[in-house]
Amino acid sequence: MIEPRLASGVLISAIKRILEAEGDFATVLKKGDAVSGAILLIGQVRGADPKVYERYSALDGQSAWQTIDLKESSGVAVQDYWQKRCARDPDLWVFELDVASGARLDRLLTMFI
Repeated sequence: MIEPRLASGVLISAIKRILEAEGDFATVLKKGDAVSGAILLIGQVRGADPKVYERYSALDGQSAWQTIDLKESSGVAVQDYWQKRCARDPDLWVFELDVASGARLDRLLTMFI
């Protein structure tokens, strides 16, 4: 049985509020479908080394974050990737985070599975 999950817009809002309350930065680069849009998250630690994650539903109905491996992890390559994804999926959310440490990013990803 598939478990109910938070609407995409609510999840994005919750992550943004938590990050801003902890002194980190979060911004929506592209709004998607408020209820069921897929979420592409760009996570950076102190503005460097952006990594791209996508939230997906596994076969057992649980959600997880998957790291998207890009050949190059520069800001230009990341932007090119998410813009191409948006062209194929107009319901996609693109959300960028800039946090103080890798541990904080990992904690956030496990908190919002």
